[in-house]
Amino acid sequence: MPPNNEANECGPTLSDTTGVLYEMDAEPQGTSKDISTLKTTDGRKLELVWTNILAFIYLHTASVYGLWLLLTGTMWQTVAFTALVFTFSGLGITGGAHRLWAHRTFKANLPLRAIFIFFNTIAFQDAVYYWARDHRLHHKYSETDADPYNSTRGWFFSHIGWLCSKKHPEIKEKGKSIDLSDLRRDPLVMFQKKYYFFLMPICCFLLPTVIPVYFWGESVSVAWHVTALLRWCLVLNLAWLLNSSAHLYGNRPYDASISPTTQVFLVWLRFGEGFHNYHHVFPWDYKGAELGRYSRDLTTNFIRLFARLGWAYDLKSVSMDMVQKRVLRSGDGSHPVWGWGDKDHPQEDIKSTTITYKRIVKQN
Repeated sequence: MPPNNEANECGPTLSDTTGVLYEMDAEPQGTSKDISTLKTTDGRKLELVWTNILAFIYLHTASVYGLWLLLTGTMWQTVAFTALVFTFSGLGITGGAHRLWAHRTFKANLPLRAIFIFFNTIAFQDAVYYWARDHRLHHKYSETDADPYNSTRGWFFSHIGWLCSKKHPEIKEKGKSIDLSDLRRDPLVMFQKKYYFFLMPICCFLLPTVIPVYFWGESVSVAWHVTALLRWCLVLNLAWLLNSSAHLYGNRPYDASISPTTQVFLVWLRFGEGFHNYHHVFPWDYKGAELGRYSRDLTTNFIRLFARLGWAYDLKSVSMDMVQKRVLRSGDGSHPVWGWGDKDHPQEDIKSTTITYKRIVKQN
């Protein structure tokens, strides 16, 4: 039976894994044994891709102009529409390419998958098929030459430099071992892959420019520089921060031995994906974070909304018992107290806590 065969609905088995879904794939004693010789880059000189470099120079320069237009001469309808398209773009990456297709943290029916494909095409971060492939490589061979955005090459490389240079040969070699059969079985994923360079310009650039101009009379320059380019630039850089900053700076409350970190400020900016240390330890959790207040992010709530409608189902999660055991076993000690009555809960915090809606017990 091939991995992720839809006939297997009784839970994960050995044949239901792509190699990046379960805890043994993320633990230090898991994949690191096999790739220990690759833990440092071989010092290979980067081969620059100048078409990408020039495109990014134009994008960021035009986005600065777009920011000026946003602050000085943009209609309120365009501002609202830009925020909406920005949100759709982010969800297309976090909920679609990442949590649904790369890690299969939940399942979605055809209409919801179509929504995610549309949102993902607006985002223009490559087709889902290739995005998921590179991300599975990133988890399987993190911080090695087989990692497309290897953070051991420095912040700039893991942020944008990996897109401005040719891929390391190890990426192509190890990429052959990543099972993508589940993606090939999804007709929407394959449709997007086949027609991506026809669909992407329409969804990412044409519609965001034409709609403001046609429906409420925005200028072409504002629509192009604000809704199309500035919005795309922001989505790109927020996504790249998870490859760069979230692998270099921050705490590691779940596993101190791996590079990914926790950066709370990224939670809201990145639609709830700032708990990157948690995600690399438990990549199959649809929330990408703990239960409780840590899970209240846009992507998680979007998935839950459609789960209530019956469009999303089989949402995979991690028990608090498993999380606590992992923190105690391999965390760096920065994890906060578990909650009320925890052995590490300071007494002064307990005494100063206000408890409302107390239960009234009648006296006989």
